[in-house]
Amino acid sequence: MGLCATIPGVANPTTDSVAGALRSRLAALGTEIGTREAGHTESLARARETAQALHGAVVEAVDAFHDSVRAAGAPHLQIEVSEPELDQKHVRAMEFEVRRGRTVGILTVKARGEVTLVGPFRRGKNEGPCRSIAVDDEAELQSALGEFLGQVVEEASAP
Repeated sequence: MGLCATIPGVANPTTDSVAGALRSRLAALGTEIGTREAGHTESLARARETAQALHGAVVEAVDAFHDSVRAAGAPHLQIEVSEPELDQKHVRAMEFEVRRGRTVGILTVKARGEVTLVGPFRRGKNEGPCRSIAVDDEAELQSALGEFLGQVVEEASAP
């Protein structure tokens, strides 16, 4: 008997009635959740635009780092920047990672107008520290992002 074998006395879960009930239940949940989240579409679109703009600035900075370490004779020190995507924890936020190996920093842009910098931390360990900045506080955001990227690059490049 295989691991997914039918248990005697228990109906086969692929029957039409079970499938129909599941479809109905998830369709109802889809309507409920979709209606709830529809009011956040515009703020999430603004968060996406902000994340894309910050992503562009981070990619330019990381490219400058790559040019500098290459010129200094250490071309193996490569930092990756993931593409912005829907946050893995919050459905009303966008995120992208800055990483090398197990060292990760996460930049999250929340629909409520806040940027949260998480890390740097080692993948598989507890995330943190976290620092949140209002999107419209440009001076604080620039300072915090510079400090954050510096910490990620330092930890990712440590022997």
